[in-house]
Formats: sequence, C-alpha cells, structure tokens
Amino acid sequence: MASCKNLRLQKSTRRREAARKVVVKKFQKLRRLVPGGHQLRPDQLFLQTADYILHLKFKVNILEAILKLHDP
Repeated sequence: MASCKNLRLQKSTRRREAARKVVVKKFQKLRRLVPGGHQLRPDQLFLQTADYILHLKFKVNILEAILKLHDP
C-alpha cells in the first residue's frame, strides 16, 4: 500500500514540476515583451505589465483618433 501512495506522490510531484516549468517559460516570455522587464522582480513585472497594457491602449486610442481626423 505504501508503494501505491509513493507512486501517487511521484506523479503529483512530476505534474507540479511540469506546471512550474510552463509558468517559468511564460514568465520569461513576459519579461522579454515588457520594456525593462528583464530587470524586474515578479511583483514589479506584473505591475509594469499592467502599466504597459494601459500605455498601448492609449496609443491605439490616439491612433484611432488621428485616423478619424484624416478619414474622408
């Protein structure tokens, strides 16, 4: 019975490790996407990401407004 419990524990550990690797890869991608992200701690990176998204939305709004001005 102990071996069955040990086997379940090993599977659970492997799943957690696989999930952790996925999170680490996504975090590394986010660091590359956000300007200055490579030098930030995770909590700072998430705040910077939110600010960057707002900045990009603002740029889109400005470009849409300019486009409306020039649209015949």
